[in-house]
Amino acid sequence: MRRLPLVYYTMPLMARKKYEMHKKIIRFLSFLLPRLVSSLAYRTLMNPQVRKLRKHELDFLAQAEKRIIKHRGLDIQTYRWGNALDEKILLIHGWEGQAGNFTDVVQKLLESQYYILAFDAPSHGFSSKSKTSLFEFGDFVEYIIKDFNCKKLISHSMGGVMTTYALFKNQDLRIDKYVLLTTPDKFTEKISLLINDLGISKKVETLLINKIESEMEVNVRELNVSNFVKNINVKKALIIHDKNDQVIPISQPRNVNANWKESQLIEIEGTGHFRILRTEEVIKSVVEFLK
Repeated sequence: MRRLPLVYYTMPLMARKKYEMHKKIIRFLSFLLPRLVSSLAYRTLMNPQVRKLRKHELDFLAQAEKRIIKHRGLDIQTYRWGNALDEKILLIHGWEGQAGNFTDVVQKLLESQYYILAFDAPSHGFSSKSKTSLFEFGDFVEYIIKDFNCKKLISHSMGGVMTTYALFKNQDLRIDKYVLLTTPDKFTEKISLLINDLGISKKVETLLINKIESEMEVNVRELNVSNFVKNINVKKALIIHDKNDQVIPISQPRNVNANWKESQLIEIEGTGHFRILRTEEVIKSVVEFLK
């Protein structure tokens, strides 16, 4: 049985009916015009929605030192807090996220005297828009870890995929401590969620995977965090994940942890996928681990 996205259950009745009708139309078209629908799905997957920040997150970003970094023809917005002489920490947000999502985390880290760098990935936040931002996201993570020369990292959600992939490709990069606040495992599972949300056929899913592999020159089925972590230079890692996360099932971080001898998994409840970034006890655990 196809699982409905979490947002469905918060919709008013009329919005639910529109959503269900939309899925029926897409499902019909996926049988009638599979290549067209796979192209639309590809565009959806590669181009994130820009989600608004809360007022206090915008206010906190306004206090940061802002710099634009030019990367592959794109303007990447970066943010820095703290004293440049202090120990460095790099923050990597998730898909359809942005640097401001880490506001509560940054505020607590500043109390422990860290120099903190965050950024809005391509097509995210206040950075330039791109046609294939998913893999440009990964390229920029690789670049900024090298450029910032940072030994401590914190990622959220899909940011963990980008980061572990960057470390896998560049095993000269050595990280002392790495915190993953929720983490996916298999990229194919993200595709399956998209397929479920849109209501398209198995044939379209196959066409979509073939298109990604052709355009990006990658093997989608090998894009698994549980594989990357076997061959990356991280001394200690901490994964924190809500057992009832509706975006990434707990089975995914469990598999990552089982394949990563340097990691520890803490399973929590009551935070969900996004509130985990604003939960006091979670942030306290992160700060203690980094110390």
